[in-house]
Amino acid sequence: METTAHGGSASLAGSDYWWYRTRARLLRTVLGPYADGAGDVLDVGSADGPSVAWLRGLHHHVTLDIDPRGLTPGSCVCGSATSLPFADATFDLVGAFDVLEHCEPEDAVLAEVRRVLRPGGRFLLTVPAYQWLWSDFDVRNGHVRRYTRGRAVAALEDGGFEVRRATYAFAATFPAFVVERLARRARGLVRPDDGRPADVVRLPRTPPAVDRVLMALGSVDDRVLARRDLPFGSSVVVAARRPLA
Repeated sequence: METTAHGGSASLAGSDYWWYRTRARLLRTVLGPYADGAGDVLDVGSADGPSVAWLRGLHHHVTLDIDPRGLTPGSCVCGSATSLPFADATFDLVGAFDVLEHCEPEDAVLAEVRRVLRPGGRFLLTVPAYQWLWSDFDVRNGHVRRYTRGRAVAALEDGGFEVRRATYAFAATFPAFVVERLARRARGLVRPDDGRPADVVRLPRTPPAVDRVLMALGSVDDRVLARRDLPFGSSVVVAARRPLA
């Protein structure tokens, strides 16, 4: 059992990219309430640091990633999500943000997360949405699959978790995202020539004016998500927990 071979997170080369800054705000809005009171936290796939800084600072925080380049000195472990090097019932909270789509088999990761969580512990995660939007960008990132909200919820429930909240995110920017991905498909960019993941995916440059517009659209999502779930979007965000019994 192993994760799919792929390189490092695109955030290694673009931590200030608008998407990471927006996602940090959206994740805090949706998932922040489920992190309250967590003492021991495991961040799986923590090379994607720009989006999870809100999860750090108030807890005993352990970071794990298969790529050592995203790890900093301290409480860091290089390892695989399919074989977590921790004892049973070690953590109050596990976060895995855009990790599960890289992993095969999926159920091995979910079983490992459940194992290292204490009863009642929370599992917070994100995954990319909609298989019909698959493109070369997914291949370059080492993705195995994309998800619907229903698919993500079903996987977690089958893995023995209780889902507390599941919503889409990035709805305001979704029309532009769909146009861009479908344009890539129309140009035949479904698989790159070599069919293999990139080491670190290069993110597109956005002019300052476009960056401001995209951040403003993300603020629209943030205001809505503070009150209710979104019916569509390019990401799925889920809060679940390991049952007490």
